[in-house]
Amino acid sequence: MTQKEPPPDPGHRRHIAVALSYSPERGDDAPKVIASGRGAEAEQILDLAFRQGVKVREDPDLAEILAAVEIDAVIPLSAFVAVAEILKYVYSANHQPVPPPFRDGGRTQEPMP
Repeated sequence: MTQKEPPPDPGHRRHIAVALSYSPERGDDAPKVIASGRGAEAEQILDLAFRQGVKVREDPDLAEILAAVEIDAVIPLSAFVAVAEILKYVYSANHQPVPPPFRDGGRTQEPMP
């Protein structure tokens, strides 16, 4: 007789990691997802980030949204505000100036209120 595993707790989320890249000096118009993984893959992404000195921020809800984005795709509009706050934190933690607002076809957009 086999024993059935209990159903997963709906409040429990499997470990997720998403890596973003944003380099306006290289012409990036917006942050892109460059790596995404769950479980062991997430651990590898985090391990690499820690070894490279990359600042890591924990946000399970944002990670869920970004994990659905294809690799090398720009983040969805619904994630822009949260990602902008994280990028501001990262630039500050690295003692770097925050780059100008995201560009759109060469036109600078006004920051959101």
